[in-house]
This record gives sequence, structure tokens and C-alpha cells, in this order.
Amino acid sequence: MPRLPTAFAALALAFAADSAAAEEGNRNAWSGDRTARLEALALLQTLNADLLSHDSATLTLDRWCAAHRLADPPRIVAERVKGADKPATDEQRRLLGVGPDEPVAYRRVRLACGGHVLSEADNWYVPARLTPDMNHTLQTSDTAFGRVVQPLRFQRRTLSADLLWSPLPQGWEMGAPPPAEPALAVPHAVLQHRAVLVLPDGTPFSTLVETYTGAVLDFPEPARR
Repeated sequence: MPRLPTAFAALALAFAADSAAAEEGNRNAWSGDRTARLEALALLQTLNADLLSHDSATLTLDRWCAAHRLADPPRIVAERVKGADKPATDEQRRLLGVGPDEPVAYRRVRLACGGHVLSEADNWYVPARLTPDMNHTLQTSDTAFGRVVQPLRFQRRTLSADLLWSPLPQGWEMGAPPPAEPALAVPHAVLQHRAVLVLPDGTPFSTLVETYTGAVLDFPEPARR
């Protein structure tokens, strides 16, 4: 008999947790009407502009995380994807200014704010152009690349910035109706940047591909008055 109350209590707790998760999901779900779509598009364009105007994507996401209260403390943490390997292509070696035999390291991370993965980043970098301490940190920790190399006072040269998804259909400004959806269906990937990081003297040391996820909108839809 003692097992029945214990099992029942565990079931009740699981149900409560599922209900809370469902409530949280509903709280952060955006409606599918035109106003919500315009707001979502404006936010994506704002994030895009912020990323383009700053050298460190990590610090930009720190600010985004704090401004939209995605976590407490609002700090981006890098989650390394271990075991992943993508050798640098000839084009990437050209961008880095290295020959076919010079070592180029690869690192893939997910940049998360609390439980929200905001970006997935592929990074190829030249170890010889970093300090030994930086290389050790990159190899042995989950610290975001931008934080590790921040003392280099690097600059970011954007190669491309592509909006992968628009909340509004093509021709919306001419009256094209939005999709008939009760809630905004945000895909996994919404924005992608390709860039090269260079030292103050212009020497490139990293090339990267950053894919920003729909989790950048994981906060309640703006209230309407």
C-alpha cells in the first residue's frame, strides 16, 4: 500500500510540470495576425542590425538576452558540440590567408541564454595567431569564442547576412494576406551571418558561420494598448 501514494504523488508532480511547461509555451506563443508578424519582423531586423554594428556576436546576444529577460543571470553560455569536425575548405583557407598545410582548428558551439539556444556557430580559426592560453581555453572549456579572444581587440568583417525566414509573405506591403495561422510558426533557423574576424593590423584569424534560431523570439508577444 505505501507505494500507491508515492506513485500517485510522482504522477501528480509530473502532470504539474507538464502543465507549467504548456502554460509557459502558451505564454510565449505569438499570435499569427498581421500586427504580431510586423512586430516579429521588426525585432529580427533590429537584432540583425545590432549584430552588424558590433564586432562580438556573443556580447550582442548578452544584451539581447538581458533586454528580453530570457534568463537570470542574462549571460550567454557556449555549449560545445564535441566530436564535430569540418575541415577548412580552400575558400576558408583563402579567407584566413593560410596555406594548405597550416593547421586550422574547428569548433562548433551552441550559444544559449538559460534554456534558449539563440545561435549555432561553426568557427574555423588559426591557432598560431592566438595566444597559448587562448588555445588552451578553446580546447578545454565551453567559453564562447568571442569572450576568449576579446583581448585581441579584433574587428568583424561581415561577408553576408541573410534573413532565412520572414514572418510576412512576399508582397505583404501590397496587400498579400498573411498565412491563416492562429499562432506564429517560427522555424528553427531565422538568420545567418558569415564573417571573418581580423586582428587590429588586418590579419584574419577566424572565419565563422552563425545561424540564429527562432529562440531569439522566446519571450511574450508585446502587449497592445
